[in-house]
Amino acid sequence: MPSDNQLIGVVDVPGEQRDALAETIAKDGLAVLAVTSVEQLPEETALVVAHSRAVPPEAWPELCRRLPTLVVSDDRHNDELISAVDAGLVDYVVDPLRHGHLLRRMIRRVIEINRLAEEREQDRQRLAELNEHLETHLAMLRLDQQAGGQIQRKLLPPRPQYSGSVRCDYWLAPSLYLSGDFLDFQHYDDRYTLFYFADVSGHGASSAFVTVLLKYLFNRWQNEWDGRDPEALGPRWLAALNRELLDTGIGKHATLFVGVIDRERRYLHYSLGAQLPMPVLVAGGDVSLLAGEGMPVGLFPDVEYPCLGCPLPERFRLWLCSDGILECLPGETLNDRLGELERRVLANETLRGLKAGLALGKVAEDDGDIAADAPEHDELPDDLTIMMLSGFGDDDS
Repeated sequence: MPSDNQLIGVVDVPGEQRDALAETIAKDGLAVLAVTSVEQLPEETALVVAHSRAVPPEAWPELCRRLPTLVVSDDRHNDELISAVDAGLVDYVVDPLRHGHLLRRMIRRVIEINRLAEEREQDRQRLAELNEHLETHLAMLRLDQQAGGQIQRKLLPPRPQYSGSVRCDYWLAPSLYLSGDFLDFQHYDDRYTLFYFADVSGHGASSAFVTVLLKYLFNRWQNEWDGRDPEALGPRWLAALNRELLDTGIGKHATLFVGVIDRERRYLHYSLGAQLPMPVLVAGGDVSLLAGEGMPVGLFPDVEYPCLGCPLPERFRLWLCSDGILECLPGETLNDRLGELERRVLANETLRGLKAGLALGKVAEDDGDIAADAPEHDELPDDLTIMMLSGFGDDDS
């Protein structure tokens, strides 16, 4: 309900009729000020009740713009009333002394409507300010994410890279700026090549922070390795990483594939934690999935990871993909898409060839990883990473 102390201005020619109109409005406790002209109304006036005879026709538009205005008249066919209606008044009452109760109800209704309109305008201004603050914070967050994406890409290995006769190439596409996917490829010594492929749950900043932890831990463990028992290296690393992630309490887990290539024996030692899709080995026109299974890393305590291995042919291509690739392949079911992935890696000998056939929208192409800060690239449904290892074909040893 409107406050009774809001001031109602009555504009009419002086006389008994103006006094009677003011008294009619003042009933029910409304505050009334009777004046002769609009200019005499104080700023705090909430509403004007103007008699059609008291305001010149050319003054109605300005009065209606300044204040909510009700017009009263003694005659419905009054020319001045028609001028007021054309100017945009709120409403009008004919014979106001006779219809005083209706006039007061209209006054209260107009005051309430005007109050609600003012509140809406205040809410609109407040929302506009909040939106401006939000846009500012989003812009700052975007800049932070772009900077974080640049730093994350600096942590990736060079591409392409060689370790003896083994070549590594990859492509990493964050869903927006930062990625939960990560990989590394390291030349350990004249015999061994180490690599891993990780997909941290979720994507964005929190998942990207875990990839930094992965980079640090694997570098530390690599420096601590003495080059013996390569078959046990992957399971030991995964078990240690599992403990590290659980101890952090951040609620993140990852799927991982850890490999040690013995270039002297042409043999791959590996271990994995819930890798999907499984790595695909292509050699001699045949395609096969690496065997094995393991639990996700960072979900359950005291997990033992498998110790696996397979010989590598003279010429091979080993493809590792994050599950984001399944969103970019045709097929109604998971098996359909996995089968399509096998067909495509068999048909393509290069990373660029495999990328060209994926449904990537407007994702930017470049010579490195994705240009994640390109202003018009489409946001991928998930982080997408492809890693291809190949080699031994030119190895004369």
